[in-house]
Amino acid sequence: MEGVDSQVERKKLRGGDEKLTISRASSQTTAFGRGAFSRYPNLRNLAFTVPILVVLLILFVLPISRIIVRSFYESGFTLKHYLHILHTPVYFRIFIITFRIAFLVTAICLVAGYPVAYLLSKVSPRRGNLLMIFVMLPFWTSILVRSYAWMVLLQREGIINSVLLKLGLIDAPIKMMFNSIGVTVGMVHVLLPFMILPLLAVMKGVDRNLLKAAENLGASPFVAWWKVFFPLSLPGVGAGSLLVFMMAIGFFITPSLLGGRTDVMISMAIEAQVNDMVNWGLASSMAVVLLGVTTAIFFVYDRILGLDKMWGGV
Repeated sequence: MEGVDSQVERKKLRGGDEKLTISRASSQTTAFGRGAFSRYPNLRNLAFTVPILVVLLILFVLPISRIIVRSFYESGFTLKHYLHILHTPVYFRIFIITFRIAFLVTAICLVAGYPVAYLLSKVSPRRGNLLMIFVMLPFWTSILVRSYAWMVLLQREGIINSVLLKLGLIDAPIKMMFNSIGVTVGMVHVLLPFMILPLLAVMKGVDRNLLKAAENLGASPFVAWWKVFFPLSLPGVGAGSLLVFMMAIGFFITPSLLGGRTDVMISMAIEAQVNDMVNWGLASSMAVVLLGVTTAIFFVYDRILGLDKMWGGV
């Protein structure tokens, strides 16, 4: 019996030693992992950013790279598509129309969105949340549905013309469809929230005590707003304007539904080359030119205002 008991005790001791060894190994592994992450903090940040980098690589970098390659390659290296764009006046006119409409939409969104953002930054949180619902409503409705709704409102027999005719303000229906008026109205409706939200984010960070201090020093409320608040809100103006402009120059659904033949934007021209002409090379070249122009605008903004100030940074 003593021999059996001694064997059992030796097995228990051996099992305890094995558990202790495993525990030490796991603790060393955990300590090594913690030490590696604490020693190299960038390694931890990289581990979190790898998934989004993979998504961007698959959904953005690879398609853009393929478009760039296709614009220069057609049975060999060629520049004929870019030369065709350069020597065809209609494409230059299309780019002018695109940037003209984008600038107009951006300006209207800024003029209409700045007072709304200022009001939202002043009211109480409860009222602000209620008003924010109305700002966010366009996000909850499809762009296609909103564009068709504007078609109902703006057509010759639409609601707007009918009301104006009944009130005697006009003698004949106003043409608001299939021209720049319809395109501008529809795009402003879609892109206005993208102007309000950056403005609101910056305005909420402005210390209102600065306005009170200016008024205590003798400034009127308007002068205090103009000299103090407005300059501090300029980063939001720049961020909202850049965001709206970048989205406007590539807009497709609303211009194609509300625009006409004289208001063709670059996105519509690219779609026509792909679906009607089946000319992928020329369509890719037009897309690359648009990408180059927008990238140049982006870097000019960075040089003048700085991307670090887009959201109120200093």
